[in-house]
Amino acid sequence: MGKKRFWYLIGIGVLIIVLMIFVSEVITVGEKLREVHLYLEYGFYILSALVIYFLVLNPLRIILFAKTFSLDASLNENERYHIYKSVAKNLLKSESLKEEDKANLKANLNNKDELKHSLKEVFNTSIKDEINDLIRINSKNVLISTAISQNGNLDMLSVLIVNLKMIKEIVMLTGYRPSYMNLGKLALNVLSTSLVADGLEDIDMNEVLPSKLTETLTDIPFVKTMSHSILNGTSNALLTLRVGIITRTYLYRDADLHSKKELRRIAFKESVTLMPGILKDGLSFFPKTIVNLFTKPFKKQKQDN
Repeated sequence: MGKKRFWYLIGIGVLIIVLMIFVSEVITVGEKLREVHLYLEYGFYILSALVIYFLVLNPLRIILFAKTFSLDASLNENERYHIYKSVAKNLLKSESLKEEDKANLKANLNNKDELKHSLKEVFNTSIKDEINDLIRINSKNVLISTAISQNGNLDMLSVLIVNLKMIKEIVMLTGYRPSYMNLGKLALNVLSTSLVADGLEDIDMNEVLPSKLTETLTDIPFVKTMSHSILNGTSNALLTLRVGIITRTYLYRDADLHSKKELRRIAFKESVTLMPGILKDGLSFFPKTIVNLFTKPFKKQKQDN
C-alpha cells in the first residue's frame, strides 16, 4: 500500500509541476504582450486557458476516468475470468477491431480456459499494431516539431503535449488505462522526457558525434545547424517512442498477459524496429547523407537482433 501511495503522490506532483510550467510560460509571454496592449494580454490569457484545457486537462480527464484493466494477485480464477470477459465485451464494441478477432473473442467469451488466450492473441496482433501506429505517428510529430524548433521551452511543451495526446489515444483505443500506480510512473517518464527535450538545445555536437565528423560540420555552418536539429528531433522521438511502448507495456502488465521479462525484451526489440521508419518519414525533407548518420546505428542494432 505504501508503494502505491508513493506513486499516487508522484503522479499528483508531476501534474502540479506540469501545470506550473504551462502557467509560468503563459505569464512570461503575457507580460511581454502587455507592453503592446493590455487587451492583447487578456486575449492571450483566455486563448491559453482554452489551449491548456483542450491539450492538457481534457486528455488527463479521459485518461484518469477510463476503466482499468488491472488484475490483483489476490483474485481467484473466477474473478479474473469476469474481468477478462468485461475486457472482451469492451473490445467487441470497437469499430477498429478486425472481424476475425471479434469472431475469436465471441467464440471463447464463455470459455474460462480459452478467453485469456484469445485476448492475448488479439492484443498481440490487431491492438498491438494499432498502438504501434499511434506511437509511430506521435514520435514522428515530435521529431519534426523539435527538429524545426530552435527553442528549448517550445520543445519541452511540444513533447509534453504530444506525449499526453499519445497516451490518451492509446487509452481510447483499448478502452482501458494503466493502474493509477503505473500512471504515476508514466507521469514521471513523460515529465523527464519533456525536461530532456528542454536541455537538448544545449548539447555540444563535439560530445555526441565523432571528432572528424564535427570538424567537417564546423566548416559548413548550415550543415552543422541542420545536424544539431536532427539530433534534437531524433532524441526526442526516441524518448517519445519509449513512453508509448511503456504505456502499452503497463497495459499488458496490468492485464497479466506477459511476464516482466517478456515485456522488457519486447519493448527493447520494438523500439529498435520502429525507430528507422520514424526517422525515414520524419526526416524526409533533410538531405539523405545527413539522415543516414542517424539511422545507421538503429539499422545495425536491428540486424544484430
